Order: sequence, then structure tokens, then C-alpha cells
Amino acid sequence: MATSDTEKRDVPPNEQNITTQEGGQLQQVKTRSTAPPRPISVQEPNEPYSVYTRGQKWAIVSLISLGGLFSPLSANIYFPAIPTLADDFHKSLELINLTVTMYMIFQGLSPTFWGTMADRYGRRMMFAACLILLSLSCVGLALTPTNAYWLLMVLRCVQAAGSASTIALSAGVVVDIADVHERGGFFGVANLGPMIGPAIGPVLGGALSGGLGWRSIFWFLCIASGACALVILLFLPETLRALVGDGRYRAPHYARPWLPFLYRGTDSARLSGPRPKFRNPLRLLLQPDILVLLLCNSMINSILYAATTSTANLFPDIYPYLGDTTLGLCFLTIGGGMAIGTVLVGRVLDADYARYERKVEKKARLEGREAGSGQFPIEKARLRLVVPTFIILIIVTVGLGWCYEARTHIAAPLILLFLNGMMTIALMNMTQTLIVDLMPKQGASITACNNLLRCLIAAGFVSVLALMFDSMGPGWTFVLIDGIAVLFYLPGMLYVLKVGPKRRLMRASA
Repeated sequence: MATSDTEKRDVPPNEQNITTQEGGQLQQVKTRSTAPPRPISVQEPNEPYSVYTRGQKWAIVSLISLGGLFSPLSANIYFPAIPTLADDFHKSLELINLTVTMYMIFQGLSPTFWGTMADRYGRRMMFAACLILLSLSCVGLALTPTNAYWLLMVLRCVQAAGSASTIALSAGVVVDIADVHERGGFFGVANLGPMIGPAIGPVLGGALSGGLGWRSIFWFLCIASGACALVILLFLPETLRALVGDGRYRAPHYARPWLPFLYRGTDSARLSGPRPKFRNPLRLLLQPDILVLLLCNSMINSILYAATTSTANLFPDIYPYLGDTTLGLCFLTIGGGMAIGTVLVGRVLDADYARYERKVEKKARLEGREAGSGQFPIEKARLRLVVPTFIILIIVTVGLGWCYEARTHIAAPLILLFLNGMMTIALMNMTQTLIVDLMPKQGASITACNNLLRCLIAAGFVSVLALMFDSMGPGWTFVLIDGIAVLFYLPGMLYVLKVGPKRRLMRASA
């Protein structure tokens, strides 16, 4: 029996092994080709990027968004319990805050491991493994004796190693199932969970710690993350294109969902050939355009952390009538802005990208040439709205600082916090979408590098923010922060627009 042309095209190695099913019997066929190996491709020119319907894509992205919620939630739900932990463990606030710093360091480091594993072995099992590790670490934290501060520190690091990587894995899934023109909207939804976490974390943490004690925080995280891991195992299909192509090929048994409602792998053939090689994700930082994009994204993330931290540090002094519960509710404003911005900006990005793509194609037709993907200026297409959005963010953030300085009515900073959340998530979505477009085969790894720089820079940034508020006042503090952002961010974006296309073509020809 001979294999079909489609099967031969879809399998890359010189010696191709294809298992097919005919007449109830499995048969294996070998074909040889003198052509050099090429990457796995299951997409014909006129075929869709993925076999999943749009509704199935939304369902998959919603699942990973739920999983991504636990990275920031595990970090922020802890904050309201810090004074209580200091009393119970008989340690200073500085030592308890050290557990936060260590959490952020491991939050940055761990995705470089999990992201690389996911790019080789698949997204689904790595997703479940991260959530199970988080759940088990929370059991240990809930049972930690108050005379074992060292154990609290160690388990917080383990907790970060489990929870933090879900964001990087989510990015890999989006790259697997969404074509370039629709990634903006899907990235917006995938980031919805991670962006809501910082807003609802302090509210939940304050309510649980105040009502049931600090241990209840970790029992809650244990149950919630365990339930999410079960949902992932039940429903999330494997999407790694090296394993399932565009979704039509059967995944290995370990990578199949227990309840295959979203599973599309019905082709009896399996992709064979070598797995993707292990790649050190930190090597991506040697690409100048990638590094500049990641640093710019980290700068915007630091502005977001400054706004969030100001709510915790300054509101109790400026508005002393706020209790713990009402103070926690104030975090919902910035979270609401991020949530709304995620949905709206995703739609705007997709629409603007499609509009610019049509414009480029029309210009190419008029000039009598083809608008090949290698010549398409994707950097300009993704970053067209960066400058006006950034200017709005700077105005909002400076205004927020001087509202604190003038001790205005609480409505003013709450409105500005809402706008801050909306603008920061818009800018981060623009740059993150471009980052994975530039490295589509390493979606999880590049997002892990993004997470690494964001967390490490934010950890150092937050450690000096309180000192800046005390010495300079909130008004001048935000002026300084925004001044640094203007001096770095705008030249960085101009560099990417000018040098990025050349670097992209160099990588493609290498």
C-alpha cells in the first residue's frame, strides 16, 4: 500500500515513517527522499492554519487563561497576610518580605525550564504538572509550623516554580492554534486570567486571612489549583505542532485529553521524525531586537507594579477611613481596567493588523510583485498603536502621582488606576504578540524569557519604590519613573522598527 501525497508532504525526515490504518489493520510505510530535512508542516497553502473551529479555539484559550490566573494570584493573595505571618513566625516584616522577593526570583527563573520542556514534549502535560506542583506546595505551606521560617521560604520558592510557568505555556498554546492575523484577540483572552490575578488576589487574601486565618489562603490555592489541573487533564488537547501538526494528527496517548470534547486528532497517521532539539531559551536574549522588546515590556510592567504598589502603600495614609476589606476592593479598579483593556485591545489589534495587511497587499499588487511573508513588515503592523497608547499611559501615571501628592478625593486616583491598567495591558499585549510572532517555534520559551526579565526587574524596582515615595513624594516619584520610561521605551520601539526587519530576515536565512 502506498501513502498519499499529503502524508508524504507532512512528514519531514529523509526516511519517513507513517502509520496508517486500512481495513482494520495498522501498516507502516517507509519512504525515502533525497531532499534535506525540513520543518514539520501540515498546512497546505490554501488550508487553514489550524483545524480547530473558532469556537474551539476560544474554549482552549479560556482554559489556559484560567490556568494562567494562578501565577499572579499565588503572589498577590499572600500580601494581606504578611503582618500576621510576621507575628506568628516571630520574624520582622523585612524577613517575611524576603519570601516575596524569593518568590519573584523563582517566578522569573522557573518558566525557562518549563517553557523549554513544553516546546519539546508538549503543552498539556507541562500545564498539568505545574498546577499539581503548585497544589502540593500549598499543602506544605498550609501545614508549615510557625517555628520553621526556612520551610516557609523553601515552599514559597517551590510554589513559584509551579505557578509562574503557566503564563509561558499559555503563550505557546496560542501560537500553536492561532494564525498571525488572529493572535491579538486570543492573546488578549489568554492574558485575561494573569491580569485579573493581581486585582482579586489581595481581596481574597484579606477576606480569607481575616476570617479563617492565613493558613486558609494556602488551602484555598491547593483546592483551586488542583481543580484546575483536573480540568486541564479532562479537556485540554495537545496543541504542540511538532506532535499534532495543525491539530489533525493523533497525539501520543499521554498527551490526549481524558474527555476529548475539544480533541480534533482523528487522522490515523502520526507525525514521526526527531523531536525538536533542546534549546537554551536564554540564547534568545542574544538577539538585539528581541532583547530590546523584552526590556521595553519589562518597563511597562514596572509602571504597572508601581501603580499597584502605590495602592497598598499610600491609600491607608491618604484615606485612613479605608478598612482592610475596602482597601482590597480598591485593587479591583486596576484589575477591571486590565480586564476590559484585554478584551477591547485584542479586538482592536486584530482589526488594525488586518487593515494594514490589506494595505500592504494592495500596494504590492499595484507594484506588480508578491507580498511574501518574509517581506511583510510585521514589526510595523504590530506596533502602529504603541506611541499614542504610551503617551496616554504617561499622562495617566503622572496624574496619578500628583493626585496622591494633593490628597484629592479618592475617585480621582481610582479612575486613573483603571486607565493605568487598561493602557499597560494594551502595550504589553502589543509587544508580547510581536515577540511570539518573531519566534513562533519557541512560543513558550520566548515568553519564559519575557517573564524572567519582567520579574527580576520588577523585584528590584519594587524593593526601592517605598524609599522613593518617602524621600521624593509620590508626585515626583512617578515623574521620575515616567521620565525613565520615555527615555528608554520610545527609542527602543524606534530601534525595533528600524533594525527588527533586518534581524528577522537574518534569522530566517540562517
